[in-house]
Amino acid sequence: MGPLQGVRVLELAGIGPGPFCGMMLADMGAEVIRIDRAGSVRGGDPAAPPADVLGRGRKSIGVDLKSEQGRELVLTLVESADVIFEGFRPGVAERLGVGPDDCLARNERIVYGRMTGWGQEGPYSHASGHDINYIALAGALEPIGRRGEAPVPPLNLVGDFGGGGMFLAFGIACALLEAKQSGKGQVVDAAMVDGASALMGFFHSFRAMGIWADERGTNMLDTGAHYYDVYETADGKYVSLGSIEPQFYAELLEKLGLSDDEAFLAQNDRNQWPALKERVQEIFKGRTRDEWDEVFAGSDVCYAPVLSLIEAPEHPHAKARNAFLEIGGVTQPAPAPRFSRTPADVPTPAAHAGQHTDDVLTSFGIDEAGIAALRESGAIA
Repeated sequence: MGPLQGVRVLELAGIGPGPFCGMMLADMGAEVIRIDRAGSVRGGDPAAPPADVLGRGRKSIGVDLKSEQGRELVLTLVESADVIFEGFRPGVAERLGVGPDDCLARNERIVYGRMTGWGQEGPYSHASGHDINYIALAGALEPIGRRGEAPVPPLNLVGDFGGGGMFLAFGIACALLEAKQSGKGQVVDAAMVDGASALMGFFHSFRAMGIWADERGTNMLDTGAHYYDVYETADGKYVSLGSIEPQFYAELLEKLGLSDDEAFLAQNDRNQWPALKERVQEIFKGRTRDEWDEVFAGSDVCYAPVLSLIEAPEHPHAKARNAFLEIGGVTQPAPAPRFSRTPADVPTPAAHAGQHTDDVLTSFGIDEAGIAALRESGAIA
């Protein structure tokens, strides 16, 4: 099941955005085989899978890419694959002998995905970095935060996952569609700094239109506005408001008992926002989060309680949509998006490194003698 059923993907194991891309492809039905380092194989009970959500839905083989036999094995697998992707620094895959030219020489239809922070070229391309650095250079970190305070890193959602793994998965899907028409593969260069920049396109538009101030925390969407922010409640929890449109704002004022307060009628008078925000905060501190849930139930205020990782799966809306699953004893998000005709299967739990080496190689047509020879040479775990 899943729209990518029949697509065979080789994932050269990495961290962060690479595994997220692999999870997305596997969730959509692709057969994703993770190639782990032979030295990382430690065994493990399949009945007690790793609690690794990003590792779900695929099999794992342990290969020594630094050995000639291991390199040749990967290239042999490439001959029967549709996609291979890696998250090495620029030039590493080439030095290992499994770079784009090596793989395309063995299979001209292969889609070769590359996941880096800075991209394959440029002054920073060989420098170390993490999500926080990539989104900083992309201009995505500086605007996030409150007025007069330092920028706040949004976890590693914008660089690693939104601007990285998701863009790589999108690029791979695009290249697969093109390969069906041309019969030729190509390289997909997904850089987190590029993806994070693309995610900021909306705000470049706002700035060009003259409706975005460069001072952090003073705009409608960056906690500047009193009607688009989070507020603490009486029990120390939080609620979120996004009452942007006039009709939603009017309903917010009605629910808060402020409809007759002239100070709130000029919704977008930025000079008044700080004072109005203090008033709204005082009101929200007068009731608990659950009490505010009852006040706003069924309304069009654009409201939601701010839930923790523990609370989110238990919310009635999440339960109604089966938005979370328990896989291998770990509660985790269900595959997304959803498809009407080719829905995704429930993913399998994450595999231990090298757990499926023999099974996978057999499925690629390598017999027992060949597997034994590879293991004897140290090419596989």
